[in-house]
Amino acid sequence: MTSDAIRLCSVSRRYGAGESAVTALDRVSLSFAEGTFTAVMGPSGSGKSTLLQCAAGLDRPTSGTVTVGGTELTGLSETGLTLLRRERIGFVFQAFNLVPSLTAEQNVALPLRLAGRRPSRALVREVLGQVGLGDRARHRPSELSGGQQQRVALARALITRPDVLFGDEPTGALDSRTSREVLGLLRGMVDREGQTIIMVTHDPVAASRADRVVFLVDGRVDGELVGASADGIAARMARMEVASC
Repeated sequence: MTSDAIRLCSVSRRYGAGESAVTALDRVSLSFAEGTFTAVMGPSGSGKSTLLQCAAGLDRPTSGTVTVGGTELTGLSETGLTLLRRERIGFVFQAFNLVPSLTAEQNVALPLRLAGRRPSRALVREVLGQVGLGDRARHRPSELSGGQQQRVALARALITRPDVLFGDEPTGALDSRTSREVLGLLRGMVDREGQTIIMVTHDPVAASRADRVVFLVDGRVDGELVGASADGIAARMARMEVASC
């Protein structure tokens, strides 16, 4: 029986106070089952990135609860949150965020070194092999294409064997062919290894690789699609854009 990797219960996030306060999330309740791939979409300003940040423990909700694999985040200290993110959560962003002076294998090993662990070269090479870069271990970012750099970033996120992998527009800076390759890697991690992935994206083609697509509007959940095509997702987004005008 599948259990939830992450669960949000009536989560709100407000910034500021008084008349200038902005509500980025408004009583959002969502669950993300283990071993599934979820895309989060919505118009600009709909709360997508805030949802990701609250779910990943990068930001604290104003109200409501977030539970990661049975651990409720509200009561954790900043140190506790840092440890949880380091040990159980991986991140991949649109900007690759690699250290230019380090090789691919050194970049991948960095999370373990920051955690005070001595990375095994065999493990680093294994994870690089997973993303098809076993022969690029000693290359620096400047010697790699954009797609290869994103693969290194993906390997870096996977080195700690995270419970959940979060992607914030992970293919946004890539051309269409390279984007397909990276999305294929993400899909394979879910299908073959049971990885849980939550990805914010604006691209219907990227979203169509997910098991389901959750839509946000004005900080609230506005329905979802399961197993939808890129055309179906694009049509839904177009209707949402028109309605928000």
